[in-house]
Amino acid sequence: MVSTMDEAVPPAAPAAAGPTTPRRTRRPRQATVERRAEILRAAAHTFGTKGYKTGSLAEVAEQVGITHAGVLHHFGSKEQLLVEVLEYRDKEDVRDLEGQHIPGGLELFRHLVRTARMNADRRGIVQGYTVLTGESVTENHPARAWVTDRFHVLRGEIADAVVEVGGGSVPTDVAQRAASAIIGVMDGLQVQWLLDDTVDLPEATAFAIEAILAAAVAGDARPRPLT
Repeated sequence: MVSTMDEAVPPAAPAAAGPTTPRRTRRPRQATVERRAEILRAAAHTFGTKGYKTGSLAEVAEQVGITHAGVLHHFGSKEQLLVEVLEYRDKEDVRDLEGQHIPGGLELFRHLVRTARMNADRRGIVQGYTVLTGESVTENHPARAWVTDRFHVLRGEIADAVVEVGGGSVPTDVAQRAASAIIGVMDGLQVQWLLDDTVDLPEATAFAIEAILAAAVAGDARPRPLT
């Protein structure tokens, strides 16, 4: 009930004496962080081998030794777990870099080749990424927005690096096409490698990036045997 002016109002309690203790920012316990990482690795394996729709949370939970409800306790939903699996993969790619973010200029392309070399030793992560990005093109897939945004950001970063390597002489539209081609080649090579491990993933990736980058920087002077 709302008070009126006629009702008695009790006096305010006196403020407590002494210094005020600063509020501490709560951080996740280390055990929680480690358990979440375990779940993410298990989910990456499950979604990578069976796909997002077929792979179940029960299978993820079994690998970690917890219940289906335990997985939901940490991630809230299967959709959120999927998004965090994809983010976990990207964080792994830049974990050892200064500032933990993708570099610029020529170093960006060196980073892409190093990533391909690392991927040759982590088949499960590559398989999970390939399956989930492929599934994301289907209607109402929960990873669609994340994958679309990732490609958009990555195209911009690679295009900027192409322009920087070319000393500012590469037109924006050419840099964008080069960026799209590099992403397409890298993802396509991963599919080939997953199906046939005689494909040399890092060397083929380096060859393709060098060829695309050289063509973009050369501009009108590049060889054009298809025209």
